[in-house]
Amino acid sequence: MIELDFNKMNGLVPAIIQDNYTQKVLMLGFMNKEAYEKTLETGKVTFFSRTKNRLWTKGEESGNFLNVVSVKADCDNDTLLIMADPCGPVCHKGTDTCWGEKNEQDIMFLKELQDFIDKRHKEMPEKSYTTSLFKSGVNKMAQKVGEEAVETVIEACNGTDERLIYEGADLLYHLIVLLTSKGYRIEDLARELKERHSETWKKH
Repeated sequence: MIELDFNKMNGLVPAIIQDNYTQKVLMLGFMNKEAYEKTLETGKVTFFSRTKNRLWTKGEESGNFLNVVSVKADCDNDTLLIMADPCGPVCHKGTDTCWGEKNEQDIMFLKELQDFIDKRHKEMPEKSYTTSLFKSGVNKMAQKVGEEAVETVIEACNGTDERLIYEGADLLYHLIVLLTSKGYRIEDLARELKERHSETWKKH
């Protein structure tokens, strides 16, 4: 358990709640020591309500709980960052976040797709197109990536924007399948690109 400094704000610490999947900041609340301990004990975010003067578990009335994934304190041990999985809208006004934002990130679907392809690779269910790709072998998978790349180039040069996106999606999907067959994930490409973005990166 983190030793928090509850003295700076008369027994309270602010707790920033962030979606573990989308990385969106969902809300800000306050915890006293009891709320913090109950959060850790139950795995559901619990605040101290300053208006009701009692502990308040988010979702206790609506069912929209915040399931705790991780808890971190800042450098002064007086502010919490809680990564959570929300069970529905977070704000009492019915919005996804307390800032009225949509809690979604399309780019994060790539991780979901990667997890799905990993599952296919592990289970290899019959009548699955992804399974058939894995069974075809690395050469065939690599060839398929090449074919999709050519089709993407053709659409970029002489096709429509709609078809470009369509073929580009096909290319990305087949590339992830190929990566998975070699024991890698889409995050490995992201890591490589991130390293290249660094000022200290040098081409191999």
